[in-house]
Amino acid sequence: MKKCREFVLMSFLLCLSSSTCLTAGESWKDLAQRPPMGWNSWNTFRLEINENLVRGIADLFVARGFKDAGYEYIVIDDGWQINRDAQGNIVVNKKKFPSGIKALADYVHSKGLKFGIYSDAGYKTCGGYPGSRGYEYQDARQYAAWGVDYLKYDWCSTGNQSAPDCYRLMRDALEKAGRPIVFSICEWGTNKPWLWGKGVGHLWRTTFDIRPTWDGGRMVLSKGVQIENFIGFTKILDLQVGLESYAGPGHWNDPDMLEVGNGELTLDENKAHFSLWCMLAAPLMLGNDIRKATPEIMEIMVNKEVIAVNQDPLGKQGVKVRDDGDLEVWSKVLQDGSRAVVLFNRSDREVNIGVLWTEIGYPEHVKANIRDLWQKKDLGSSSGAYAADVPSHGVVMLKIVP
Repeated sequence: MKKCREFVLMSFLLCLSSSTCLTAGESWKDLAQRPPMGWNSWNTFRLEINENLVRGIADLFVARGFKDAGYEYIVIDDGWQINRDAQGNIVVNKKKFPSGIKALADYVHSKGLKFGIYSDAGYKTCGGYPGSRGYEYQDARQYAAWGVDYLKYDWCSTGNQSAPDCYRLMRDALEKAGRPIVFSICEWGTNKPWLWGKGVGHLWRTTFDIRPTWDGGRMVLSKGVQIENFIGFTKILDLQVGLESYAGPGHWNDPDMLEVGNGELTLDENKAHFSLWCMLAAPLMLGNDIRKATPEIMEIMVNKEVIAVNQDPLGKQGVKVRDDGDLEVWSKVLQDGSRAVVLFNRSDREVNIGVLWTEIGYPEHVKANIRDLWQKKDLGSSSGAYAADVPSHGVVMLKIVP
């Protein structure tokens, strides 16, 4: 009981001293009303992160138009921590972050951006560093004191722990810490977090980790048993079908971070990947080295018309309305009553793909204006249907307005 009273007093004093309290009009459910947008270090840098890299990314967010396009979170993934001190406090790797996390968060905030960090529900992170198991409230208070705005919470070294219970525990700890921190559940979809995640986290991973490939691959073990080694973005896309009813403002399905600009994805594949994540109302967390992004990749990442589909305030996740094998039509209802439509070609040749108005919820007789969101060009009007030539492994993305 004494420890409980001490914790409440410490939380109250921290709230007063750090100005991190949730305001009277701000609650857990008020956060992440639109899919979070930002950058995470993992997909490119893995454990090789440091404060100069992160400061440089924050600078580029402003200089190259990411902030202006809507991106706001700079998130450091695994590898920032090193151990715990005698009091159990998480210790920062001073070789990588000599100025400390508070100074780094302050720098990110000075750019008008928000700062995110990583931990794990187990005793160790996926990189082998201390996790938060048994230290949830202590870590949450520390994050609040540092000025953290976003927590990605992984699922390594968890044994037979209950995922819903573990994530609820950290969720409660974050709320008690008093600072508004977006909570990203990263347990890879193994415990179907879409069934219990609403009210626990603001977003939840629906699959294992993405890789910068079209469809992924398999690894053969020494005994001849095959296991899935990595998942490309089209396989992850397929696993989102049927999950749309669980997503909405403040609670998003997360098909993992973007691989745009990574690996050997072609320009059309990068454009398809970004388009479909926007249709899914997925969190848009860039995972490439934006310092080296080509003009063509930059054009994909900061296309405001495409991003507007993702950030539409209605918060509807897009759905696949037709599947003809390699040819697909996806539709997303927007707040103004219009539709975003993606014509997606998985085949190895250019194909003409059409969409019927009845497939996207309009009467056949309705006349609608059509805009190509990648060409940023109005295409005139049509009644009943529209069709376009779609490149191999590519998309045509439209906004259809009656």
